Amino acid sequence: MSHSNHTHTVIENEWITLKDGTRLAARIWMPDGAEQAPCPAVLEYLPYRKRDGTAPRDESTYPAFAAAGIVGVRVDIRGSGESDGVIDGEYTPRELSDGLEIIDWIASRPWSNGRVGMMGISWGGFNCLQIAALKPPALKAVISIASTVDRYNDDIHYKNGCHLSAQLSWAATMLAYQSRSPDPQLVGDRWKEMWLERLENEPFFLEEWLEHQRRDSFWRHGSICEDFDGLPVPALVIAGWADGYRNTPIKALEGLGQKAKAMIGPWVHKYPHFAWPKPRADFHGEAIAWWNRWLRDEDNDAEHLPQMRAYILDGPKPALRRDRDPGRWIAKQTWSTPEMNELRISGNGQLAPVSTNPVGVGVGEVYLRSPLDTGTASGEYFTLKPDAEMAGDQRIDDAGSLVFDSVVLSEPEDYLGQPELRLTLSCDAPTANLIARIVDIHPDGTATRVAFGVLNLSHRNGNAQPSPMVPGLMTEISLRLDACGYRFGKGHRIRLALSTAYWPMVLPSPENPGLTIDTASLTLALPRLGDHQEIDLPEPANPDPLPQYEQHSPSITRRSVERDMTRGLTHYRIYEDTGLIEHPQTGNATQDIRDEVWSIAANDPLSMTGTSTWTCRAQGHGRSVTTVSTASLSCTADAWITQASVQAFEGDETIFEKRFAKRIPRDLM
Repeated sequence: MSHSNHTHTVIENEWITLKDGTRLAARIWMPDGAEQAPCPAVLEYLPYRKRDGTAPRDESTYPAFAAAGIVGVRVDIRGSGESDGVIDGEYTPRELSDGLEIIDWIASRPWSNGRVGMMGISWGGFNCLQIAALKPPALKAVISIASTVDRYNDDIHYKNGCHLSAQLSWAATMLAYQSRSPDPQLVGDRWKEMWLERLENEPFFLEEWLEHQRRDSFWRHGSICEDFDGLPVPALVIAGWADGYRNTPIKALEGLGQKAKAMIGPWVHKYPHFAWPKPRADFHGEAIAWWNRWLRDEDNDAEHLPQMRAYILDGPKPALRRDRDPGRWIAKQTWSTPEMNELRISGNGQLAPVSTNPVGVGVGEVYLRSPLDTGTASGEYFTLKPDAEMAGDQRIDDAGSLVFDSVVLSEPEDYLGQPELRLTLSCDAPTANLIARIVDIHPDGTATRVAFGVLNLSHRNGNAQPSPMVPGLMTEISLRLDACGYRFGKGHRIRLALSTAYWPMVLPSPENPGLTIDTASLTLALPRLGDHQEIDLPEPANPDPLPQYEQHSPSITRRSVERDMTRGLTHYRIYEDTGLIEHPQTGNATQDIRDEVWSIAANDPLSMTGTSTWTCRAQGHGRSVTTVSTASLSCTADAWITQASVQAFEGDETIFEKRFAKRIPRDLM
């Protein structure tokens, strides 16, 4: 059987019946002749609705797989899309158990050769690693994009004990997504009964997440870093420097060894064949070669790919839109711990290499207490567009930070890996947040964020059992920053910026304490690129690979910062409207609107509030339904206060309303 140029059929909906009777909805791209000559299959399993939510990217990728003789199986998680039931959280035991049943179902089909791959981005990238760790016999390989191996420290919830605002944003998103109705064209007259069941029983995820503020068993579940040896299959792990999941490929290499291959591009949170900033990568070609090697034993050397392929950014500047980032692709055949270039603070306050500054002299002890609205140039934790969602010019945030610059570089310096910061400091309170940023200062003064790291100081020795700082006691601190791949050009300077705030990305600690930093103790270690080969990585042949749907109303994006000078408040506003988009085959049209506002007073951490409102519309074939979901978060010194509501409308008639309200004790460490 040839492995290319298959024609195929799309099975718009197939029911997979689980042992408990629940029916999950699958969309399948079937190579013609598969029942006569069985094929490998690839599963993507997530709650983002195959019928509308992920349809454009599915319709880009799975026909390419089918043409290569690979069945594509796209399944909606229980309680989403057209699947029965109600979702019960992220990556729950039930979700993973359902996934095992789906893999068994695929492997038992007459069109299957018994070998299954699993892939996905974000949620689907998470659960393919987690399901692989459960060792289903038919699962032979995975491709995980923009995912994590550590659910506590490298996702949208917490980062080294700091609370990320993305927790509220994402909880609001999921409340909205899971409130949407199934499609009557696929489920028939029971669509409304299914919809009301979801509306009545769906959880507000933020409540559960805030009940686990430390790295406990809740977060260890599904974190494959707990037992890397337990993941038995080859994993291609992909991420983008512009996304929040940039650490995962390196951590996967460190933990999985030769079972893992890594690729890191300049991208936001998108598949590499249509991501921004360019250059893109030929994901279809990469994936098909990976599947052919592990799902049908094709001798194509996929196992001999370099362990690391990375795009080394060459001084991109912040811009209103970053369409293409300068840089080059490199490969490291074997990943090893990078050699570090250590920098210390000299007597004149500069970052200087240890070769010229073997013992940090520093400028004495320096007191730091940032305005609480420092951080408005941080961008989103995970980025979907190469615009203001990406980090902006860092001079805005440097104004509220303690900064140390290197001399002007006489030669370029190349780095790849996770920087590390060590210093001694004291705190005015039992805890505070410390944020470290590495910034590229261009000759004209423009400041590009290269890497950052955050730490709740009471989590300095671990995230499971935090311990409070002793106010006034000098304490050694180490912080591993997020990974970067970057060239600092000739004529540029390297800046280290330290702050006690990074809002709205990081929520403030209960107090607003200052830090006293011993500058003589500070060491910044930058991971040298080291031995490598420069490579060409093919871009996709099609520069516009996503299908075009009819746009009935325009999309709108607005992002702004407002400083109310009379009341001393800063507001960070986000407005996103997809516009009304109609799928040409189904005749269904959808529109999603996100309206989110964060507010804070620059000297009052308890003034922090966030509210996110989603309006989701769906219409077609005589049906017009809308849900409006609102979620908010505020705080006191000892509690998080959450509120949420969902309203559902059929036409103009309100058919459902529900409210959530909870006061959750705040972990003061």
